[in-house]
Amino acid sequence: MSEDKLSLAKRELTGKKVKGLREQGLIPSVVFGGKGDPILTQSPYNETEKVLLSAGYHSPIDLDIAGKKQMALVKVVHLDPVKRTIMNVEFQAISADQVVEATTPIEIINFEQSDASKAHLTILQVMEEIDVKAKPADLPEAIIVDASDLKTVEDGIVVADLKLPKGVELADKELDPESAVANVYDPAQEAAEREAEAEADKAAEEARAAEAEAEAAADAAPAEEEKAE
Repeated sequence: MSEDKLSLAKRELTGKKVKGLREQGLIPSVVFGGKGDPILTQSPYNETEKVLLSAGYHSPIDLDIAGKKQMALVKVVHLDPVKRTIMNVEFQAISADQVVEATTPIEIINFEQSDASKAHLTILQVMEEIDVKAKPADLPEAIIVDASDLKTVEDGIVVADLKLPKGVELADKELDPESAVANVYDPAQEAAEREAEAEADKAAEEARAAEAEAEAAADAAPAEEEKAE
């Protein structure tokens, strides 16, 4: 049984008419993937937002659809592009013994204990989440990566370094195990390189301006000589 629960009412309104639901503080949604047809549903905004923030895309939710229990995962959340409010939610119906795919956050810990951190280096996480496969009860809330062994800018964390819990595997079998999850870099060195690059660009611009000025002067010289004659 999931810790996250949400009650959904069945929905009759579709298309442009769902705008009225949003004005009433309701979120339209759909539950698909069960034995029957997709079920059109709706739920109060605040309750739905709370559950979505808790479950994310990786934790099962126990839905109550008009009195009928159904375990589900959040598959898609549509947001208003300006207000960033929830517009629509798509749930995937699942069963407890079914292997499902979910998007799980990657959490890096203990970097502050590493030699890299003590040398004033910084870690940059470039892969924030990853798709995994497991039965609902085995889906992890996050993949935890210990970064305490990182030492220099030559070090980093790749997919092969991820330790998956028992019963969990990567959804993408073709994902390169050397794909970067996080890199170590020297912020002071990068700042110096950016400054040197800016100075080089400035020098190049000044050189181009001087060259253009010289060409203009050379073009004007014959005309001045003609006037003198």
